[in-house]
Amino acid sequence: MEVILIKDVDNLGAANEVVKVRNGYARNFLIPQLFAVEASPSNRKQLDEKRKQLKKKEDLMLAAINEVIAKLNEGALKLGAKTGTSGKIFGAVTSLQISRAIREQKGYEIDRRKITITDEVKELGTYKASIDFGNGHSTEVAFEVVAE
Repeated sequence: MEVILIKDVDNLGAANEVVKVRNGYARNFLIPQLFAVEASPSNRKQLDEKRKQLKKKEDLMLAAINEVIAKLNEGALKLGAKTGTSGKIFGAVTSLQISRAIREQKGYEIDRRKITITDEVKELGTYKASIDFGNGHSTEVAFEVVAE
């Protein structure tokens, strides 16, 4: 029996996927637990329409991600930090500070957990951080640490 999965099922498949399973497994477990529906012609049409909608949504999201990446790569961010007389920073620059700088200087809200700083930042200078947007989309952002 062929069924269309509504939710991800371990060792079987992902949501919106057509899989072939035994009749009893489909009728006694997958369909009553709302993990799947029967792969009838009308359900297949609904699946095709859902896939088209997901494709459009992904294309819009990809365009937005590319716009954000272009804006972030325009120029280096400037981060202010308190320093001693030798140019060393008190503490270190964190992804939270980079996230705030992006929000203030570029106008985009990026979660600090998506930002990874390449090197440990303990002195004034120019550094790089990578931002992971998910789905294989990431970029590197240059930031400059200046004395306050």
